[in-house]
Amino acid sequence: MFEEEKTFVLRFNLVAGFPEDYDGDEDEYAWLHDWETRIKPELLKTVVASLRAHPSWSVHVRNRGMAATDEVEVALEKTFSTDGRSLPE
Repeated sequence: MFEEEKTFVLRFNLVAGFPEDYDGDEDEYAWLHDWETRIKPELLKTVVASLRAHPSWSVHVRNRGMAATDEVEVALEKTFSTDGRSLPE
């Protein structure tokens, strides 16, 4: 089977700003915990649901050896029939 592949990156850079007198350990990374437990799961669920609305594409989340706190890969595959046409939406 012949395959073509393309990678698309959607990168999030998280920044938490604190006042000048902040000690550095006071919040124990509560801002990051909020991202990991509330925002990121909701975002991934929305992205995957949106992609699954296109039935000619299959979608799944996979891990490529990096910690899920650092990278989540959403894999998409479009399958064509033996006559070269895309499967219908």
